[in-house]
Amino acid sequence: MNEFERIERLPNYIFAVVNDLKMQARRAGEDIIDFSMGNPDGMTPKHIVDKLIESAQKPKTHGYSVSKGIYKLREAITNWYANRYNVTFDPETEAVATMGSKEGYVHLAQAVTNVGDVAIVPDPTYPIHSYAFMLAGASVRKTELKYNNQYQLDEDLFFEDLEKAIIESVPKPKFLVLNFPHNPTTVTVTKEFYQRAVDFAKENNLWIISDIAYADITFDGYKTPSIFEAKGARDVAVESFTLSKSYNMAGWRVGFIVGNKTLIGAVQKYKSWIDYGMFTPIQVAATIALNGPQQCVKEITENYKHRRDVLLESFANSGWKIDKNNATMFCWAKIPEKCQFMGSLEFSKRLLTEAKVAVSPGIGFGAYGEGYVRIALIENEKRIRQAAKNIKRFLDKF
Repeated sequence: MNEFERIERLPNYIFAVVNDLKMQARRAGEDIIDFSMGNPDGMTPKHIVDKLIESAQKPKTHGYSVSKGIYKLREAITNWYANRYNVTFDPETEAVATMGSKEGYVHLAQAVTNVGDVAIVPDPTYPIHSYAFMLAGASVRKTELKYNNQYQLDEDLFFEDLEKAIIESVPKPKFLVLNFPHNPTTVTVTKEFYQRAVDFAKENNLWIISDIAYADITFDGYKTPSIFEAKGARDVAVESFTLSKSYNMAGWRVGFIVGNKTLIGAVQKYKSWIDYGMFTPIQVAATIALNGPQQCVKEITENYKHRRDVLLESFANSGWKIDKNNATMFCWAKIPEKCQFMGSLEFSKRLLTEAKVAVSPGIGFGAYGEGYVRIALIENEKRIRQAAKNIKRFLDKF
């Protein structure tokens, strides 16, 4: 009577351990320098907020909206792809607006997954990339994400592992999840990678779900490719994006999915039964974000780059050398050698309680995340440098 199988498929949330310690410390009046969550700390650009206010003052915008997104937003989504990747989509049949990419991803999995299906998900991974499928009744086959110290994917090994997963999985996998630039590892890929992925999917009857949430947050000349730059991608793939990071709109919950008509149609139909879409003024403002001036995105990205540079330099001076990445709002840091015996969870707990610095333990992203922590670039330069001083005192104990 009290057993709920779907809920029981979810594990204990490892990040909750660190979050609970963080909340206890703050309630005790302690100042915690918080790098633990990818929650942008900046203001949404003024022209976007102004459009929200303007639209919200119109009575007609306060009724039910459109579950798949108002047409002008879907048109802005397809224009975004045309401008960035020279790829065209039909706003009616190849695009759907979602309440952030996370909700869209879960709704997609619910709409297209049958009980017993298998999804291939590289590990470590953003947890919802696995658990969206598990909640829908699928099994997840993990493959280790292998990369060099510039956080570039070893593409040959990636496809070798995919071949192995196809051969060993019963039943054969139906879905392949891709997420580059990657959360949590910040790993990036080349444009050629996606052509190999599309060809592999066609050979093995796979659907590809690509997540490029951090497409805009790139540094040092790197540009994020899209799977739709690959020939034939529309036959086997969809791709999601969110306005959370690029426009500091995390709390607004605006994202989208584009691509294959069959998959997009399934999401649109599913959403039509369970939600009425985002508040219309939010959709109007999101349209302005995508269609309007993009200087704000460049400034937000430059801020993350500056914080990355400050963090790498100051943490190195504290005794914690971290390799340099070129994308996302995170650093993926190997635990300092003298602390590796602890494991990522214990290291994160002690860093919080003894250095007053919060990070996310790598084990929370999967077994292959052990030995690392994820550091979100959401504190300003002064607090990053203070964190480095605290960490130095902590590391000097060992």
